[in-house]
Amino acid sequence: MTVTSPNVVPSTAGLPAGLAMGAVRLRVRDAARSIAFYTGTVGLALLGTDAEGTVRLGVGSEALIELEEKPDARPRPRGTTGLFHVAILVPDRPALAIVLRRLVAQQVRLGASDHIVSEALYLDDPDGNGIEIYRDRPASEWRWQGGTVEMATDHLDGRGLLTEAPAGVPLDAPLPAGTRVGHVHLQVGDLAGARRFYVEHFGYDITTDRYPGALFVSAGRYHHHLGLNIWQSRGGNAAPQDSVGLVRYEVLLPQASDVDVLRERLAAAGESVTATASGFEAADPWGTKVLVRAAG
Repeated sequence: MTVTSPNVVPSTAGLPAGLAMGAVRLRVRDAARSIAFYTGTVGLALLGTDAEGTVRLGVGSEALIELEEKPDARPRPRGTTGLFHVAILVPDRPALAIVLRRLVAQQVRLGASDHIVSEALYLDDPDGNGIEIYRDRPASEWRWQGGTVEMATDHLDGRGLLTEAPAGVPLDAPLPAGTRVGHVHLQVGDLAGARRFYVEHFGYDITTDRYPGALFVSAGRYHHHLGLNIWQSRGGNAAPQDSVGLVRYEVLLPQASDVDVLRERLAAAGESVTATASGFEAADPWGTKVLVRAAG
């Protein structure tokens, strides 16, 4: 299915084109089990554990995934809002091919899609948190109509992708330098409320609103930094605090002054913002938390 939206109007508030996604923090039941998955299956490196017990995993010195262990956490109830998936962006097609080869060898249950702008693999972590691992096609190949990018959910040529895996690279090769969190896809309770918070108040631009039950938004003409859908959460509320799932995700802005501008804009719109040591924290109408800070 190909999706375009010729009538999208960019937000007048605006966000810096250099916006990027930072670490995504997840609540899990068994930290050791999750560490084994994120290192041995996904390909992240264990970076360490902070004084509060939060486990950091990433590439180089940059954390992509953070884990909070709660052994008695219950499964996230169906129909609640929160994480749909966290999407890890690898730098090129051979890197994605290496990941696919590892997942096939480990007989991981996975999905795969060609989205025109990207090629993506989908799997779940041991607690059911959704994971996407993808590579972008060159931005020069993305097809735009005004402020709208063409995306689709088409069949991925997995056999063709596997032929791109470099010879001699071991199955346990870690994700390469340049890997980062490319986007986060959230489940929300309704699209009107999502549009109000993320577009009118936060300042994202809509890149397409023609997927039934979903909205995709970004800064700087990226295809999307956030996906927002009601496919399984229409009318839903936040998951209980004692369930597994998303704790918060980070948005990184180029300068501290950009953080100040966004904080003031959200406060002026009536949103609650809480100062932190590195920036501020806010929450969407369903309690999904975002930590905004300056990059670096």
